[in-house]
Amino acid sequence: PGVALPLQVFEPRYRALVMTCLTDDRLFGSVLIDRGSEVGGGDQRRDVGTLIRIIQSEELPDGRWAVVGVGIERLRVVEWLPDDPFPRCIAEAWVDGEPTNQTAELVGRTLDATLGLMVRLGVDRSELSSRPELDPDPSIASFQLAALSPIGPLDRLQALETDDPDSRLRFLLASIEEQTAMLDAIDLLNGEGETPL
Repeated sequence: PGVALPLQVFEPRYRALVMTCLTDDRLFGSVLIDRGSEVGGGDQRRDVGTLIRIIQSEELPDGRWAVVGVGIERLRVVEWLPDDPFPRCIAEAWVDGEPTNQTAELVGRTLDATLGLMVRLGVDRSELSSRPELDPDPSIASFQLAALSPIGPLDRLQALETDDPDSRLRFLLASIEEQTAMLDAIDLLNGEGETPL
């Protein structure tokens, strides 16, 4: 939620999905595939995802669609329906837990840790000259930080599946600290870090 999702849509069933969304002003859900392939069907899908609104679209000369969507809210799949022609389901909104008096501090710490790790991973400092503007809603900000953080898709999924912003931010901080510790260990092995006394 709260993050842009650029897509290149080429498979006929998903081109039909785009047309349905544009024609009927509908939203669509995006979930992670557990097993199988994105292309051709026969996949096993997660039951947690994000509701997406298409905010920009262009049909290309070869029939593909260039689409930009934005995450609206988290969803939980109640039941998968038969594909017709694209995957369909009955879903419900998954409302985030309430923020606490610690949430704002956690947002700041997570943003600082994320930017620090990105620099360690080689992102040009000039690209980070200004801090990313996060949504004032701490729940949305926590999802934006999950998208910004240099973590893998399974960690992003775990962040999406976390019940409240504080728990999500603590999870992100732990993931970032773990990656930073691994980089420190690699630096030590390469003789680039400080040797502990």
